[in-house]
Amino acid sequence: MGDNVDRVLEQWRTEKPGLDAAPMGVVGRVQRAARLLERELADHFATHGLQLWEFDILATLLRSGSPYRLTAGALSSASMITSGAMTNRLNRLVARELVTRETDPDNRRSLLITLTEEGHRTVEAALEGHVANEARLLAGLSGPDQGRLADLLRELLTGLGDVPR
Repeated sequence: MGDNVDRVLEQWRTEKPGLDAAPMGVVGRVQRAARLLERELADHFATHGLQLWEFDILATLLRSGSPYRLTAGALSSASMITSGAMTNRLNRLVARELVTRETDPDNRRSLLITLTEEGHRTVEAALEGHVANEARLLAGLSGPDQGRLADLLRELLTGLGDVPR
């Protein structure tokens, strides 16, 4: 049984028989999988009154450990978004009282973002269901296949420069 990308590749084979469209198959599948997974994740987070990006920021603070505080720059790096986009997102989280924002007393040019008690409760409430949802989404692959896929994606990402800083 094929997928939608197989149909696209077949069209390319017909229209451009000399074109090796194999890379389109890999990239197309990664992109389609990302969109389908994001839609499912967004549906889960919506049941907790969260958007995907909100969970991402709150979870980043939670996994940073007590006191659940990071600089705005560290959050931007972890989320791979611009500082301007992060400012907008933090404004929204501050307004919802899920995080606080204060000037770093050790570096007046830096902001410290801290998970509030409400933010902590909110992210904790969504976390276990999120992991169960991800397990459900990956259930079509065996445990060993999930491990192989994770290894291949890690290799791809590091080759693209996505390495810890």
